[in-house]
Amino acid sequence: MASDTFYANLPPLEQFLELANPGNYVDAPTDWYALITDVVDSTQAIARGQYKEVNVLGASSIMAVLNAVAPLDVPFVFGGDGAVLLVPPTAVHGAREALLGIRALARESFGLDLRVGIVPLEAIALHQRPVRVAKIRLSPSYCQANFIGGGLTYATELIKTNATYRLDVPGDRSVTNLTGLECRWQDIPSPQGHTLSLIVAALPSGGYVNEYLYREILETLGDIYGEGESYHPVAPSALNLSINPGRLRAEAKARAKSAKWSDRATYTARAYLESLLGLGLMRFDVDAGGIDWGSYKASVRAASDYQKIDDMLRMVIAGSPAQTDQIVAYLESRLAQGHLVYGVHVSDRALMTCLIMDRRDRHFHLIDGADGGYALAAQQLKARLQGKAQNWQAYSRLAHRRQTVGIRARKQA
Repeated sequence: MASDTFYANLPPLEQFLELANPGNYVDAPTDWYALITDVVDSTQAIARGQYKEVNVLGASSIMAVLNAVAPLDVPFVFGGDGAVLLVPPTAVHGAREALLGIRALARESFGLDLRVGIVPLEAIALHQRPVRVAKIRLSPSYCQANFIGGGLTYATELIKTNATYRLDVPGDRSVTNLTGLECRWQDIPSPQGHTLSLIVAALPSGGYVNEYLYREILETLGDIYGEGESYHPVAPSALNLSINPGRLRAEAKARAKSAKWSDRATYTARAYLESLLGLGLMRFDVDAGGIDWGSYKASVRAASDYQKIDDMLRMVIAGSPAQTDQIVAYLESRLAQGHLVYGVHVSDRALMTCLIMDRRDRHFHLIDGADGGYALAAQQLKARLQGKAQNWQAYSRLAHRRQTVGIRARKQA
């Protein structure tokens, strides 16, 4: 079908600031489907110390679908405790089975519940919630999808509130292919102390066009942190493969043939040996397998998804505590003016999960803040949204009472 190549044929943008312009997005085909996953009660899981497991399940959702629909090129976005992907109708069955397998894996290996849903874009369009897509080239090997229009936010709410769109049926983890999912880098320390997970949502009621708001936020970040990629959370010098077998635990739980201890131990041993080999290749700048291992860390940095738009501006940025105070003060001022809501989570390091389709020229690296990152920032954002709704309800009740009192006073007069 012609629509299968929609995303592959979409011309990429070259500058992140271009994503602040709605004119650079196009409508996704209405015969496509939105696939959505998120870890249920992820906040509690993070409080129990399972933030790496939560991240791995979000990344596994993407890897499983990419493998199931290959060689199709489909857009996706990683949200920390879940993911969103768009697939054409020819690929939806395979993607569905893959996600059901991840749901079974979440329960069997992690003791977590992964919510999975599929929403036809046609159903979203009926409610005037467009799904508009753009992609930006981050490196010769990686183009990243971005979304505006509110359609994916609406679809996410649908799978939480409407059982019609949820996949509450058993799955088989053995049919799911997670080849390429890796979690082998050590946590990445911030060079100046803070790694900030930031989510910002423009409020239509604020009367501030999203194009101008997101552009202003990005320009303000430049003023505070410096131009270019000065706030990029991944520095090649800070990238180090872990030689601690415990660091491979989450990956082994996801990729071992079964939840049996022996299968996990076998997988861990193999991954550990691969990490040792990678350490040697990078340390001695070896060219092997068509890969310049001396520059591999730089290519990992370039293909990292530390900033994106998925109906909201979502970023993981590194800086100093003073810079964190400055950007939070700016966001507070815009919050007070009713232009936006935001959520932040501060850590001292970033977490990287890798999707390796081909280590030479097709590898993607998903970034989140450690210790909860996007999931806890999203919780804060939701609390602010609820507070605004409650304040509006209280204002409306007060206004109604004043109006009622005024009517009675006029009648008595």
